[in-house]
Amino acid sequence: MGNWIVNHWFSVVVLIAWLGLNIFIFIYYYMVYDRQDQYAYTRVILGPALAWARGTAACLNFNCLLILLPVCRNLLSFLRGTCSCCRRSVRKQLDNNLTFHKILGYTIAFLTAIHTIAHLFNIERYYDSRQDSNQTLKGMLSSIGNENGDWINPIRSMNMTPSLFCFTTIAGITGVVITLALILMITSSMEMVRRNYFEVFWYTHHLFVIFFAGLLIHGAGRLVRGQTSDSLSSNDYKACKDKFTHWRERHTDDHGDDDDDDDDDDKCYMPSFQGNDPMTWKWIIAPIIIYLLERLMRFIRSQQRVVVIKTVSHPSRVLEIQMQKKGFKMEVGQYIFINCPAVSRLEWHPFTLTSAPEEDRFSVHIRSAGDWTESLISLFQEKTDNLPRMEVDGPFGTASEDVFKYEISMLVGAGIGITPFASILKSIWYKFQNADHRLRTKKIYFYWICRETGAFAWFADLMRSLEQEMASSEKDGFLNYRLFLTSWDSNIAGHAIINFDVATDAVTGLKQKTIYGRPVWENEFTKVAETHPRSTVGVFLCGPEALAKNLEQCCNQFSSLDPRKVQFYFNKENF
Repeated sequence: MGNWIVNHWFSVVVLIAWLGLNIFIFIYYYMVYDRQDQYAYTRVILGPALAWARGTAACLNFNCLLILLPVCRNLLSFLRGTCSCCRRSVRKQLDNNLTFHKILGYTIAFLTAIHTIAHLFNIERYYDSRQDSNQTLKGMLSSIGNENGDWINPIRSMNMTPSLFCFTTIAGITGVVITLALILMITSSMEMVRRNYFEVFWYTHHLFVIFFAGLLIHGAGRLVRGQTSDSLSSNDYKACKDKFTHWRERHTDDHGDDDDDDDDDDKCYMPSFQGNDPMTWKWIIAPIIIYLLERLMRFIRSQQRVVVIKTVSHPSRVLEIQMQKKGFKMEVGQYIFINCPAVSRLEWHPFTLTSAPEEDRFSVHIRSAGDWTESLISLFQEKTDNLPRMEVDGPFGTASEDVFKYEISMLVGAGIGITPFASILKSIWYKFQNADHRLRTKKIYFYWICRETGAFAWFADLMRSLEQEMASSEKDGFLNYRLFLTSWDSNIAGHAIINFDVATDAVTGLKQKTIYGRPVWENEFTKVAETHPRSTVGVFLCGPEALAKNLEQCCNQFSSLDPRKVQFYFNKENF
């Protein structure tokens, strides 16, 4: 637990600050509507549900202010560059952008549920009060404002039902639309749906436009009302609540002294009410503008011409696309969004760059993992002479950009998860070629885990080139790589046994022999910790969540509480 706090202290601080602000905002607005005199008569009708509805509404505004910012990828890339001189724990927060986005989404759903339930109680109480006679305080309050619009009860007709009210008012209609949009976005964002039906997630998630449009006008009706400041002076709740049958209508001549009634202090005039100005737009207008600028920038950049230089078909339905684009600059481990109008004009999918910054072109490796990728691969294989047009947006930063900022790096790729590390390994090759002395990293441990042998062919040539370059540069110990095959049959096993004494591996042709089975991570971390007892080790993963949990646990377990000794920092690719 101590090591976990050391590695995640800034995340804990951020979450505590966010949670603390939510609690403060809720309590503040709850107290305003539960204690202030101007809402005393409103509380008579609505009861405690008023404060619950308004407190959660304020928290919803706060979280809706935040939820767009983690998906402003250009903003995050800018901050990543700006924060390059900051502490590692601060920069790592940018890698948790999607996690924070999900937390905000679930929080908004939770607050929406409470807000909706509270207002359903409010509507029912408004309806019941409207049915009361003027001989009750609720009935008297509900009858106010028929002529001058100073009403407190938005249900103005005895024939208005709660159901009809929900679908005939701005607040009711927008509330229903917002809630439905939120339900669809939350359910389609589940891991199972996102992985197996990405198109459903992609299109449904764009209901956020309707969500925010409804949010902006949701409070325009000003249905929740409080007593006006002038009315407070002529109708004090504590003094007048029990005299409601003797409330007087205020006329212009009431300020005169031509009557012999009791003193003005004993007079209780009919109260008047007004709604507050809508506040939601003040909370969310700034992030909406930032997001619109983000989308505009991405649209302009995506319209720049992309030239497809070369395509290569690899085993296991993997397509390599090499492209060029004017002014395109990248760093290791970054990713881009790709759109192919011939497949879908609206769908954009993220892919990690497998090229190095030193190259004059950029490339991606696309594995068939759904309808869109399968259609794209088939299209490129069919149209070898007249390649389809591609649109590219990016590049965007990831955790892998920091790989050369660590003394020791452990790179873990599962299947196609090798792609960000292919960029890193290529860049290392170029740095050796150019004798780049700025390279801070002293050693890299590389682990590639695959289910089938064909996957190793994707970057076998790159690995062989690295072996030769390290040997010629007398840096054989710089890269320690291990390949793990997790699924094999008797033919592969027999072939490996027969060629056991051969210098190169029977599966990959590399000097490093393939290991059959999965890594025992406790052993791997123990070896690294013993070899580098006073180093800072960056652990980078592009792979499944189960593996991420295992590696993060090992990072916490094998990091020393003494900051002068070995420290493991976990980093995971998030798109």
